[in-house]
Amino acid sequence: MEKLIKATIRETFEDLATALETGQFGKKTRVGITVIGSEHGPKELVRGAELAQKSNSDIEVVVIGNTVKTSLELVEVRDEDEAHRVMDQMLSEGTLDAAVTMHYNFPIGVSTVGRVVTPAQGREMFLASTTGTADTHRVAAMIKNTIYGIACAKAAGIKEPTVGILNIEGARLVERNLVRLKEAGYDITFQESARADGGFVMRGNDLLQGVPDIMVSDSLTGNVMMKVFSSYTTGGSYEGIGYGYGPGVGPDQEKIICILSRASGAPVAADAIRYAADCAQGDLLDVVRDEFAEARDCGLDRLLTELTESEKKTDGATDDVECPPEKVCTSDIPGIEILDLDDAVRELWKEGIYASTGMGCTGPIVMMAEEDYDRSKEILKQKGYI
Repeated sequence: MEKLIKATIRETFEDLATALETGQFGKKTRVGITVIGSEHGPKELVRGAELAQKSNSDIEVVVIGNTVKTSLELVEVRDEDEAHRVMDQMLSEGTLDAAVTMHYNFPIGVSTVGRVVTPAQGREMFLASTTGTADTHRVAAMIKNTIYGIACAKAAGIKEPTVGILNIEGARLVERNLVRLKEAGYDITFQESARADGGFVMRGNDLLQGVPDIMVSDSLTGNVMMKVFSSYTTGGSYEGIGYGYGPGVGPDQEKIICILSRASGAPVAADAIRYAADCAQGDLLDVVRDEFAEARDCGLDRLLTELTESEKKTDGATDDVECPPEKVCTSDIPGIEILDLDDAVRELWKEGIYASTGMGCTGPIVMMAEEDYDRSKEILKQKGYI
């Protein structure tokens, strides 16, 4: 017993000495990164993981991959599919607090919030959003993206983030509805454009200067902006600036999973790990739920219903159809227009096939069990969806 007490005291003093030396007290934030699938090879992402570990004493980085050597903790997997399964399991078990990966399919309702460094003045800016789809209705998606962006910025330590709306199709309608939400009591701080005529709708100049903390757009536009901001100095083949495409955010999202492009290099991988840790340390999932609760109390659901109700189809294509028993979806069919996703799923339901919507890196997808893939593809082709 005496030896045990002495050992415990010695370990306590050693931990205290380490904490005083590094400035890090308490449990480190564990962030996993999958390294299979990069266009630059797994060694590039491992280099980013090691850079993140060296630069951040509050983070413990875990590499998920194969055929690599590293001083970091390594979880061996065979391929990218297994890497995602292991990553999801570790997040569910709590052995990881957050993760960074590539080519991950989020369900409809979840979109990612990127984080870039703008060239004009070196300001950081959140792009809401960069992949995924918050809603199949464009304006509704941008309204939700605004809330997602606010949540990410707050989790990253910005108490009162400012919001600007990129001047794209639907921007004025987004602006009107966000103003209504603010007038009803939702806490949103708009940023005026740096241009002489001002306003909350941002122009290209505002993008380059990073005028708002959060720039709101649709996912496809945000994706293009993300690629330009991260690789404008390299010709596009290597993304070397910024924090990556960010965490998948949605009111029902239960894991912090940040996305990288396959073209992302080591510097972006390192900063993406930092971003993921910020989200975990800032309790992103709780912040998202709180933001949505506040917005709903101020009439968010009513606004979204008003936007979408008038555009519902009346030709019978959206009649209620009973959903078949749920299956695990391991296959997917891309190439379907996002506005047709829900209808495509219902067509499969009519034929007794369980299917669900999702968003892959190349765009919208319909997901189904592997054994239903061939029949599903035939049905969707016959109905004109692909």
